Amino acid sequence: MATGIDPRALLDHWSIEITAKDTDDLVRAAPLIPPGTKIPVTFLPNETFEARVSAAATVRRLGFIPIPHLSARRIHSREELEGFLSALQREAAIDHAFVVAGDPPEPMGPFADALALIQSDLLAAHGVTRVGISGYPEGHPEIGSDKLWDAGRDKRLALQERGHDFAIVTQFAFDAGPVLKWIAHQRAEGIQALIRVGVPGPASVKTLLRFAARCGVGASAKVMSRYGLSMTRLLGNAGPDRLIEDLAAGLDPAIHGDVRLHFYPFGGIENTAAWIRNYRKKLA
Repeated sequence: MATGIDPRALLDHWSIEITAKDTDDLVRAAPLIPPGTKIPVTFLPNETFEARVSAAATVRRLGFIPIPHLSARRIHSREELEGFLSALQREAAIDHAFVVAGDPPEPMGPFADALALIQSDLLAAHGVTRVGISGYPEGHPEIGSDKLWDAGRDKRLALQERGHDFAIVTQFAFDAGPVLKWIAHQRAEGIQALIRVGVPGPASVKTLLRFAARCGVGASAKVMSRYGLSMTRLLGNAGPDRLIEDLAAGLDPAIHGDVRLHFYPFGGIENTAAWIRNYRKKLA
């Protein structure tokens, strides 16, 4: 029987991701974000390495912890990765990174997946001590569950062999049930790393459905109704109040371990940070 936790505890030490183009929004949002907050910087195909480095440097300058994404299949060579990591270390003093395979069906260089990048041994060589990897409570739209599990296991083992601490950041969800079940399964398999549950920031149902379709996230009418959105009101907005409350109600620290939140700011960084602050005040 789950004991539940105070929802306010879930809102301690949250993280929020940005793209390289979001630095102006981040600067505006900075007063709303606690110092030392972890801020991943994504690796989108239409952004340059220089822009990604500049964004990570801005994160550091504002008093937060930059976590650059490394999209393995989008990196053209070992030398390109070395140059990127060197620039990140020089300009943003990174010690965190988040490693993903990336979207291209075929690699653009020598790294076929996140595991290959981890096995390059370039992370530690450039000061990275803590690595984030992905988790998929509702599965992956293009990868079977057995293959997904094997890939996660191989990445964890490779990181442990190299002395890296690691954390798991999940795909966002609208329904707490599958997330809680997935976390419990990870713990039952002996995985004790920090798990950050992906939470969508406040946005319109139209925006949320667009991202859900792109990422293979369950968004049935029933699920969205529980989340607080009507499928017939595409311009209606909602925050993740109910999702956070359901997560808090279902979490048992003895079963689920160390769980925190990671926000995907689909409605904007400043809007998401303001929502978090206001929601905390409402709970006080």
